[in-house]
Amino acid sequence: MTERFSRRTFLHATAASTGIALLAGCSSSADTDSGENGDSDATTTADTESRDFGGWFDRTDNYDGVHDMTGKDTVSVTVGAEGNGGGYLAFTPAAVKVSPDTTVVWEWTGNGGTHNVVERENGLFESEITSTEGHTFEYTFEETGEYRYVCVPHEQLGMVGAVVVE
Repeated sequence: MTERFSRRTFLHATAASTGIALLAGCSSSADTDSGENGDSDATTTADTESRDFGGWFDRTDNYDGVHDMTGKDTVSVTVGAEGNGGGYLAFTPAAVKVSPDTTVVWEWTGNGGTHNVVERENGLFESEITSTEGHTFEYTFEETGEYRYVCVPHEQLGMVGAVVVE
């Protein structure tokens, strides 16, 4: 039986075995935000920001930074996007930054089996489990903070996400 590897899986495996950081699809340099003491605390490119979520995204291969969607009333996240070993086991984008009172709408692709969206720390929101293409679930974020969520059936395979409200 032949196993298929995506370009991203190959790059992750190569980087892990050589200790080299490889960036797929990046062709420009990043600006760095500095704290009061000049230490770098976030890297920003265009509309994405790299954040340390304490290892939250270590198990996923599609985290490419926090996508800045502040100022929008509604933000969409795809459920069942391609990722995590080539299957449709990802949220895209994996992390978004929104303003308070923004509604995030998760929309199912119908790919990758059954999925749900569950806020992991406090159970603040939870969708039903479904595989129906076009199904949506929405939640309006009123308070600032970091909200981490998962697809329960595929959490161990890396189907995790985050909403940062600032």
